[in-house]
Amino acid sequence: MSDDGAGAGAAGERRPLKAVALGGGHGLHAVLCALRLITDDLTAIVTVADDGGSSGRIRRELKVLPPGDLRMALAALAGEDPEHVAWAELLQHRLGGTGVLAGHPVGNLVLTGLLEREEDPVRALAAIGKLVGAVGRVLPMSPVPLSLVGEADRFDPDDPSRTRQVRGQVSIATTPGRIVSVSLLPAGAPACADAVDAVREADVVVLGPGSWFTSVIPHLLLRELGRALSTTAARLVVVLNLVPQVGETDDYAPHELLDLLQTHAEPFGGLPIDAVLADQDSVLDAEELRRSTRALGARLVVSRLAAVDSVERHDPVRLSKVISDVVERVTDAPGGEADAWR
Repeated sequence: MSDDGAGAGAAGERRPLKAVALGGGHGLHAVLCALRLITDDLTAIVTVADDGGSSGRIRRELKVLPPGDLRMALAALAGEDPEHVAWAELLQHRLGGTGVLAGHPVGNLVLTGLLEREEDPVRALAAIGKLVGAVGRVLPMSPVPLSLVGEADRFDPDDPSRTRQVRGQVSIATTPGRIVSVSLLPAGAPACADAVDAVREADVVVLGPGSWFTSVIPHLLLRELGRALSTTAARLVVVLNLVPQVGETDDYAPHELLDLLQTHAEPFGGLPIDAVLADQDSVLDAEELRRSTRALGARLVVSRLAAVDSVERHDPVRLSKVISDVVERVTDAPGGEADAWR
C-alpha cells in the first residue's frame, strides 16, 4: 500500500481511500461520521449480539438479527439530500404510547420486515442503504444472531479471584464484578463473507471506540473475521474511549484495554495495530500508554478528540483529521520519536 493510503488510477489520480470501521452503537456511529468526511468508500461492520431494548425484544420474538446497531450505522451514513435526511430521521424515530410497540424505532421494524422477507441480510441492508442514500455500506459481522458469554471476577468480596459466567450483552454490561473475557455463541458461527473481504481489501481499518467487551472485541472472535483483522495489510487504528464505561471498562486503564484486544486476538497471532488514538484530556498516564503502544510496534497519537459540548462524545471533524493524518503519515510522532509503522 502506498504512503497516501490509496492507489492511483490510470490517469495518476488517487482512488478513494477504502475504509472499514468495526463496532456497534454510539461508538461506531461516531467513527462513521468521521470517516465519511474522508472517503465515500466506507464499510461499517456491525456487531449482532445485542439483546437489550427494542433489539432484544425483536430478536427474542422473531429470531432475526438485532436491528438496532445496524439502524444506527445506516443513519450515520445517510445522504445529505432532504429526502435522504427525512428517511434517516424516520428510521431513528421511536414510537410513542404505552402499547407493545412503544419505544421501538421505526427503523428497527422496517429492517426486521426486510430481514424476514430477504434471506440475505446484506441485501436487506443494501435496500435500506439505498433508501437513505447511504455513503458506503453497512454489513453485519455475522449473518446469524450471536450471543455473548462473559467471564467475570471480583464479584465476591471474600474471594475476588473466583470467576463466574454471565450470558448476554445486557448481563455483561450490568453484572457486578469485572469482565475479563468474552466468547461467542453459537460456537463456530460464520462471519459475513462481504465483511471479511472488506477487511482484506481495506486501506484503513478502525476498531473502537465503544463498549469494549460487547461491541469491539466480538469482531475478533469470529474465525474468518479475526484472521482477516490479524493479517490485514491496512493501517489498523484503535480509537480509545473518552470515558470509562461503567460495568465494562471502569476497572481498566487504557493500556489494559489494548492488552485485552491482543489477548482475544491471540488465536490468530494478535493484532498488527499501527496507531492508537486517545483524547488529550482523557489520558491520565500518557507515558504508560505510550510504552504499551510502543511495545505493540504502534504509535500513540494524543489529540483533542472530544466534542466541545460533551466530553463523552467524539467530535467527527477532529477525529477525521487525526485519522487522516495517521493514514497520510504527514505528522511527526510526539517528542520526535521514530515512526513506528510496521
